[in-house]
Amino acid sequence: MPRPPATDRIVSKTPIPRRDLAADRPRERLVALGPEALRDAELLALLLRTGGRGADALSVASELLDRCGGLAGLAGASGHELAAVAGVGPAKSASLRASLELGRRLAARRLAPGDRIRGPADVFRHFHPRLRDAPHERFLAILLDGRHRVLRHEVVSQGTLTASLVHPREVFRPALREAAAALILVHNHPSGDPTPSPEDREVTARLVRAGELLGVRVLDHVIVAERGYTSLGPEPGAGEWLKPERGVGR
Repeated sequence: MPRPPATDRIVSKTPIPRRDLAADRPRERLVALGPEALRDAELLALLLRTGGRGADALSVASELLDRCGGLAGLAGASGHELAAVAGVGPAKSASLRASLELGRRLAARRLAPGDRIRGPADVFRHFHPRLRDAPHERFLAILLDGRHRVLRHEVVSQGTLTASLVHPREVFRPALREAAAALILVHNHPSGDPTPSPEDREVTARLVRAGELLGVRVLDHVIVAERGYTSLGPEPGAGEWLKPERGVGR
């Protein structure tokens, strides 16, 4: 059967409506408006790059945020928790955790050798961005020279703080190896409340006594939490070091 003449074809001159891709696709929105204009889910979708199981990256990102309770929950989620969300998996989980850690490191400049620490507020400023989202307690020791300048810091333990877990041997071994004159103890409270527990005070007293025997002064024990910090400083008159105090974040 012969085709009808071209003049008989019906041609619509009205353009077919198109979705505004710049309004729906995070990458185009970022290019057009900058990253500050994107929602949390959109930025997360750019990190994920692809979705899964019939869901696009933006849907997977929204599901992640819902399950974790927002960015703060996402930052504290474990790799297994992230990978369990449909469309994420181990590879994307690793990428997300790496990105979050880069953000933490950018927010908190690492203590560099030679930096001077004058009080617990300095400790809080340095470690709050790194410890506030940690799901478990972490115990660190900052090694100092005789002028309270940083030599380096060492992670001593991770887990619930107890006298048996934080042993003086593990705390003072790096201090003796580096010939440190003093140290500052730091640990976080994942609950967000910096109020010291009886165990915190017990561990502090035990390590202060050990430091006196070894000739390494424990200047302070700073508890870092989302809502601020508490200083258990055993030496209220130690030079420029501030008196024991309860501080507030930011």
